[in-house]
Amino acid sequence: MTQPAGTIPTISVADASARLEPADPDGPMLVDVREPDEWRTVRANGATPIPMSQFQDRHAELPKDRPLFVICATGSRSAAATAFLLRSGWTDVANVDGGTVAWERAGFPVNRG
Repeated sequence: MTQPAGTIPTISVADASARLEPADPDGPMLVDVREPDEWRTVRANGATPIPMSQFQDRHAELPKDRPLFVICATGSRSAAATAFLLRSGWTDVANVDGGTVAWERAGFPVNRG
């Protein structure tokens, strides 16, 4: 995930999915910043919800000792959250390119309801 200076680190849905399986308590964590109504509709399997409306207040809940992959619907809100975390002292954070839309289109596991 090497990025030019000044850009947001990104990871493809394929690479994120591969790194998230099998689930490892010390491995990467998928953080979904969409709002609760979006979360209930469809979400990447194993994602942890921290909605953007609560993100500034709740970001300290996120671990600094494991990689974080941040996902939203298409990648713009998660890019903002990724940038915020990097400015706030997290070092191993990446935006999931294309978000939940790309995740589902690629056929990776999702939950509904």
